[in-house]
Amino acid sequence: MPSELPVNILLVDDHSENLLALEAILQGLGQNLVRATSGAQALRCLLNQDFAVILLDVQMPEMDGFETATLIRQRERSRHTPIIFLTAFSTNDSMVFKGYSLGAVDYLFKPIEPEILKSKVAAFVDLFQKTAKIERQANQLAALNADLRKSEEQFRSLSACSPVGIFLTDIDGNCTYTNPRYQSILGICDEDCLGKGWLRSLRPEDRDRIFADWSAAAQQGQEYYSEFSIVTATGILRWLTLRSSPMLSNEGEVIGYVGTVEDISDRKQAEEERAKLIREQAALKEAEATNRMKDEFLATLSHELRTPLNSILGWAKLLRNRKLDEKATARALETIERNARLQEQLIEDILDVSRIIRGKLVLNICPVNLVSVIETAVETVRLQAEAKNIAFEFAVPAIAPTDKANIPPTKEDNGHFSLAKHLASPFMVSGDPDRLQQVVWNLLSNAIKFTPENGRVDITLSTDNNYAQIQVSDTGIGIKPDFLRYVFDRFRQADGSTTRSHTGLGLGLAIARHLVELHHGNIYADSAGEGQGATFTVKLPLLAAKQSQNLKKAEIVESVSSPQLPLNNVQLLVVDDDTDTRLFLSAALQQSGATVRAVSSVNEAILAIQEYPPEILISDIGMPEEDGYTLIRKVRLLEAERGGQIPAIALTAYAREEDSTEAIAAGFHMYASKPIEPAKLINMIVKLLKVNLKSPLS
Repeated sequence: MPSELPVNILLVDDHSENLLALEAILQGLGQNLVRATSGAQALRCLLNQDFAVILLDVQMPEMDGFETATLIRQRERSRHTPIIFLTAFSTNDSMVFKGYSLGAVDYLFKPIEPEILKSKVAAFVDLFQKTAKIERQANQLAALNADLRKSEEQFRSLSACSPVGIFLTDIDGNCTYTNPRYQSILGICDEDCLGKGWLRSLRPEDRDRIFADWSAAAQQGQEYYSEFSIVTATGILRWLTLRSSPMLSNEGEVIGYVGTVEDISDRKQAEEERAKLIREQAALKEAEATNRMKDEFLATLSHELRTPLNSILGWAKLLRNRKLDEKATARALETIERNARLQEQLIEDILDVSRIIRGKLVLNICPVNLVSVIETAVETVRLQAEAKNIAFEFAVPAIAPTDKANIPPTKEDNGHFSLAKHLASPFMVSGDPDRLQQVVWNLLSNAIKFTPENGRVDITLSTDNNYAQIQVSDTGIGIKPDFLRYVFDRFRQADGSTTRSHTGLGLGLAIARHLVELHHGNIYADSAGEGQGATFTVKLPLLAAKQSQNLKKAEIVESVSSPQLPLNNVQLLVVDDDTDTRLFLSAALQQSGATVRAVSSVNEAILAIQEYPPEILISDIGMPEEDGYTLIRKVRLLEAERGGQIPAIALTAYAREEDSTEAIAAGFHMYASKPIEPAKLINMIVKLLKVNLKSPLS
C-alpha cells in the first residue's frame, strides 16, 4: 500500500526567524509546511487549502492571534481546524483562558520544547489523515449502496440477457425455465429446452453418462459440475461447462435445481494453443540443447581426429629421417597403424550415426551364436585390458548335452566356424553377427576406457525366459544418477569440457542401443553412482530350440574370409587424382603379382583403355573436373573390344549407402570405401576375375 500523501500544516508568526525555527522542528514529519507572516496572510491561505493543524502566534501587529482565530472559526471550511497558540507570555492566565475560549486545542509557551511540539503536531496530522480516510470509505460505501440498489433494479433484466446460460429444473430433472443465452448456447428454442429436451443437445455417446452423473448428484442434494462438448443442429462444435446447485425451501427440502451453462470453446482453443506453444517451446529448447551438444560434439570430433594425426605425422617425419633403429621403426609403424585404425573407427561411428538418423542402417540377418560373437569381441579388446592390468573374464554357463547324431563333425579351431558347437549352443539369436559383435565391442571398450588400472571387467551370458542376456560390468568411475537417463543419447557426454579425462566421441553407446533395438531387443544401464562402477545389460530374443536344431549347414556363416589368391600377370588400371593413393595402390597390387598402370584423370584413363584395355578398372569417385561416375559412363559407351565391358571397382572416401547405389547404377560392378585393406581389394579383384560377365551392369 502506498504511504499517505503529505498534509498541510499552517505556521503563522510575524517573525521570520521564528518560522524558520518551527520548520526546523517539524520538517522531520515529512508534511507540507505552509508559512504566513500575518493574520491576513493566514486567512488567504485558508481560502483554497485544508490544514491538519494551525500553529498561531498570539503577539502579532495589526491583527493578533486571537483576532485571527476568531475569523478562522467564522469560516465554514476552517471551523473545526485544530489551532495551537504560541506565546512568550506564560504568566498571563487570562490570555490562556481567552485562547481556549476561541477554540484553541492547545497552548504552548516560548521557548517551545521541540519534541513536545513535534509529537502534538504529529498527533493532529494522524487524526487528519484518519478522518480523511474515514470520509473516503464513507463515500465509497455510499457509492456501493447506490450500486447495490441499481443492481437490484436491474436483476430481472440482466437475467434475461445474461452472457451465461441459466436454467431451472424440478427434482426429477425436468427443465422448467431457460434464459435466451442458454437457448443460444445449445442451439435450440425455448420449447425444446423444457422437460428433458435439453438432453437432445448432447452427443449420443455422452448423453446417458452425463444425465446419470447429474441425477446421482441431484439425489444426494449435491452440487454438480461437468465439462463436455456438443454439436449444435447447425454442426458447430462447442465446449460447455454445466453447473447446478439444489434450491432449498424454508424447511431445507430440495424443491429443484438452478444451474448455469457457459460456452468455453474459446478457452479450450486457447488452452490447446497454449499447449501447442508449450510443446513448441519445449521443442525449441530441446533443439537448442541439441545444437549445443552438436557444437560440443564437433569440438570433440576435431580433437579426436587431430590427436591421432599428431602421432601419425610425427612418427612419419621421424621415419623419413632414417635415424631410427629397428625396434623404434617397428614401434613407429605400429603407432601409425594403430592411430590410423582409430581414425577409421571414428569415421565408421560417424557414418553409423548418419545411417541411423536417416534410417538407412540395414542388417544382414542370419542365425548367430552369441558365444562366438562375444569371444571374438573379447579377443579384440583383450590387449587394451592387459595394458591397464584390468582383470577381464567372460563367464558362460555350461552347455547342456544335446542330441548330436545328425551334426557334422566339428572342425578344429583353425579359423573356421564349428557347426556342432554352433548347433549345440543355447544362445542362438537371429541377427547380424558383425553388428552384434559391434555392440559387444562397444560395451567392452567403454568399460575398459572408464575403468582405472588394476580394475575389473566381467562379461556374463545367460538366458532370461525367452531372451539371451549379455551383461558387462566394471569397477570404473560409474555414472551420475542425473546422467543415467541420457547415457545412450547421441552427441551427449557426461563431461564435454576440454579438461575431460577420457577421449572418444561418445557415440558408441548410442549406436549400440540402436543396433540392439533393430534386433528387437533392449539395452539399459545401471550404476550406484560415481565411483561405483556400471553395468550394461543387453537382452535379445532367442531362436526357438526346434528352429536351432533344424538349421541347415548352408545357413551357417563361415567366420573366415576367402583365401587370397595371387594376381599373377593381371592387367590393372588404377585411376586416382591423389598421388599418394596411386602409389600405395600400385605398390600393394604389384606385390600380389599384378601389372599396374596408374593415371590421375578421366582423360588419361580413357586413352589408356583405348590403347590397351586392362582386365580390371579401379577408379576413384571424387576427382576434379570429371569424377569417377563420368569415367565409367564414358567407358560403357566404348565398344566391347575397346574396353566397354571392363569389370570395374569404385574406390572412394564417400561411404554412404546412396554412394554405393549410385556407383553400381553408373556402371561399376563393385564398390569399396577408403581406407581399404589391400587384402580386401585383392579379394574383390579375384571375385571379379572369377565371374563370367556377359554384359556390364548399369
